[in-house]
Amino acid sequence: MMAIGYYAYQKSTSNISEYMLGGRRLHPAVGALSAGASDMSGWMLMGLPGAVYLSGVSEAWIAVGLTIGAYLNYRFVAPRLRVYTELAKDSITLPDFFENRFEDASHALRFISALVIIVFFTLYTSAGIVAGGKLFEASFGMDYQLGLFVTAGVVLAYTVIGGFLAVSLTDFVQGCIMFIALVLVPIVAFGGVGGLEGMESHIADAGARTTGMVDYFSWTKGTSLMGVISLLAWGLGYFGQPHIIVRFMAIRSLKDIAISRYIGMSWMIVTVTGAVIVGMVGLAYVQKSGLQATFSDPETIFILLSQTLFHPLISGFLLAAILAAIMSTISSQLLVSSSSLTEDIYKTFFKRHAAQSELVLVGRIATVLVCGVAIALAFDRSSSILSLVGNAWAGFGAAFGPIILLSLYWRNFTRNGALAGMIAGALTVLFWLFAPIKIDGQALSSIVYEIIPGFVISTIVAVGVSLVSQRVNEMDGEFEAMEKEMKTLPKYFL
Repeated sequence: MMAIGYYAYQKSTSNISEYMLGGRRLHPAVGALSAGASDMSGWMLMGLPGAVYLSGVSEAWIAVGLTIGAYLNYRFVAPRLRVYTELAKDSITLPDFFENRFEDASHALRFISALVIIVFFTLYTSAGIVAGGKLFEASFGMDYQLGLFVTAGVVLAYTVIGGFLAVSLTDFVQGCIMFIALVLVPIVAFGGVGGLEGMESHIADAGARTTGMVDYFSWTKGTSLMGVISLLAWGLGYFGQPHIIVRFMAIRSLKDIAISRYIGMSWMIVTVTGAVIVGMVGLAYVQKSGLQATFSDPETIFILLSQTLFHPLISGFLLAAILAAIMSTISSQLLVSSSSLTEDIYKTFFKRHAAQSELVLVGRIATVLVCGVAIALAFDRSSSILSLVGNAWAGFGAAFGPIILLSLYWRNFTRNGALAGMIAGALTVLFWLFAPIKIDGQALSSIVYEIIPGFVISTIVAVGVSLVSQRVNEMDGEFEAMEKEMKTLPKYFL
C-alpha cells in the first residue's frame, strides 16, 4: 500500500484536481473495484455477517437493497454525473458541482453540502476505525485503542502522500483481496460444518436454545413489512454517497462507465452473497464446535472462521482482507472530507487564489485532522459497526440523493429547491435518530430506517420549493450539452 502511495505521489499530485480526482484518468476496472471496496468496508466482512449470525436470513434484505441500489446508481447517475461535472466548470467535488450547476454566487449550497460531508463522514470514518480496532484486538490480542491508531496510521500514510490515485489503486488491490476471501471462507466453512444438511442441523440445535433461531432461514420471520422495507431502503443511499459517486466523476471516459458497471456489479453480487453465507455458516460452526460460551461478538465471526479453519499463512491473508476492506473505505472518506475542507471551505471562504501546492498541503493537513476526530469518536469499544455505518449512510442518502437525481434529470430544478431539500433531508435524519420520541416504547429509527423519511421529505421540499421559486438560467447550455452527449451512446447504457 505504501509503494502504491509513493507511485501515486509521483504521478498525480501536482495540482488539486489530480490530488482530489486523479485528473479524470481512472481505468474502468480500477473505478469499479475502488467504488465497491470503498462502499462495502469492514461492515461487509464484520457488520453484515454479524447481523445474519444473530437474526438470520431476514437480515440479507440489506444485501438485496444495496445490490439494486448500486445497479440503479451505475445506470442512472454515473453517466450523467461524469459528463455534467466536467461541463460544469470541471467540478472536482460534489459541493463544487452543486454551486456550478446552480451558479450560486452566495456559496450557500457549497457551504451546507460541505458541512454535511464533514459531519457525516467523520461519523462514517469512525465506523471503519472501530472495525480496525476490533480486528487487531480479536486477531492479535492487541489493546482496542492501540488498534485504532495502527489502523488509522497506515491509512493516513498512503492517503496523505498519494491522494486520490493512491486511494483508488489501493482500493483496487483491496477489492481483489476481499473478493478472494469472500469466496474462499464460505466454501471451506460450508464443508467444515457438513454441507447444507449439517448447517441446517447445527442451526436447528442453536434454535432450540436461543429465542428466535427456529425461523433462521425464513426471509420474513422475525421481521415486519416495515422492517423489510427499511432494509431494502439501504439501496436509496447510493444516490448520495460522495465517496462512491466521486469515482464516476473520475473515470476516464463516458464509454468506460458501462464497462465499470459490469465489473462493479459482478464483484458486488459475489461478495455480498459470500458475506451473508459467512454469517449463516458461522452460527453452525460455533454450535458444532461448542464455542457458544466463549464467542461473544458476532461481528468477529469472519475472524473466527479465518483463524480456526485455515493454515496460519492463509489465515493471515484472510485477515488482511478485513483490513483491506476497512482501509479502502477510511481512505476514501478521509479524502472526500479533506477535499471539502480544502476546496469548499478553505479556498472558497479564506484564500480564493491559493497556489495549487498550498491547496495540496492544506488537503493533507485536513486529512489528518478529520482522522483525529474520527479516532476520538471510535474510542467507545461498544460501538456497533453496522449502526454507525447505517446512520451516516442515511444522512448522505437523504441529504444528497434527491438533489443529485433532480440536478441531473430536471432542468427546472432551482438553487433554492436544492438548498431547502438538502437541509430538510439532513435534519430529518438527525431528528429521526436523536428526537426523544417513542412509539410503543420504540425509538423512531427502530420502527423505520431514517433514510426513508429523510429521502421522501427532501424530495418533497426540493420539488415544492423549486416550483414556487424563481429560476434563473442555471447552466442551461451545459444541461443541453449533457443531454446531447447522452443520446450519442445509448447502446452503452442498455
